[in-house]
Amino acid sequence: MTREETLAATDAWFLEHGLSYFVPEKRADVRNALRLKRTVPLILVVALVAAGVGVGIALLTDEFSAAPALLVTIGGLALLWYALTALHARQIVGWALHRTLGSLRFLLPMTTRALPLLLLAITFLFINTEMWQVGGNLTLGALWLVIVLFASLALGFLLVRLPEEVDRADDDVDDAFLLRTTAKTPLAETARELVDDPEADPASYAEVTGYERWNLILVLMIVQFVQVLLLSLMVFAFLLLFGSLIISGPVQTAWDIQSPFSRTLVQVSAFLAAFSGLYLTVSTVTDEAYRAQFFGSVTRELERAVGMRAVYLALRARA
Repeated sequence: MTREETLAATDAWFLEHGLSYFVPEKRADVRNALRLKRTVPLILVVALVAAGVGVGIALLTDEFSAAPALLVTIGGLALLWYALTALHARQIVGWALHRTLGSLRFLLPMTTRALPLLLLAITFLFINTEMWQVGGNLTLGALWLVIVLFASLALGFLLVRLPEEVDRADDDVDDAFLLRTTAKTPLAETARELVDDPEADPASYAEVTGYERWNLILVLMIVQFVQVLLLSLMVFAFLLLFGSLIISGPVQTAWDIQSPFSRTLVQVSAFLAAFSGLYLTVSTVTDEAYRAQFFGSVTRELERAVGMRAVYLALRARA
């Protein structure tokens, strides 16, 4: 293939593997979409619409917590829509979801490693009277805000720790690394030519910065979020089953559960499942054994992205 054909094929490979920001044209679109003259008007419109809807629902239902809950929800949905369209995150999200859901067979080993101690602690919280009184008296808006709070804390923690995982991927890059990571890709032959060329130094392009670095962080974040979400849903299902078996009528009377039992059970289970998600997020990033289990398969993808990018930039610079 010619140089132009190789670059075009590599751009297509990047998009297919959720690396939108590795393509120069896509990066230019993202920079333009993040300009203040485009983002500020959109933020103001979304804030006004969300505030109006939230206040209207709060007045109709006499539930004050509905206003901030709807404001957060509409704002989050608007941000997601803008990211998927103007910020070219659709390929990133699609590949990360496909990669995660395609490896569900690894979820059972992760479950046996991460859940036993968590379920032991959560079970004691679950059969606590105060927990049922708090959970049963939460409005739906307040419960949603609590779940969003736990999710925000988890995402904030990931934003601090996941860049370290990306930085590990571009350490110790040499010729053997480049040949291994570009094998069976459009850059396989180019990598061999650049490695054999004494004047070329493709390994010097290994450090990932800027939008490309955030691309890899987003991939890791989505993969981590989906895995933790699946485990949290398992905790939620377990608590629903466990509660329906042990919380009998006399227990409800003794604990003074005022709202319908089914609603209280769902709310308490959702609250503890959200807390479990935060706990799992912290554990899977800080614990070495958990991190190897969660990131083992994704690490190879990160290394391949680093190797492909280094050879790609070296080829573009070799005009």
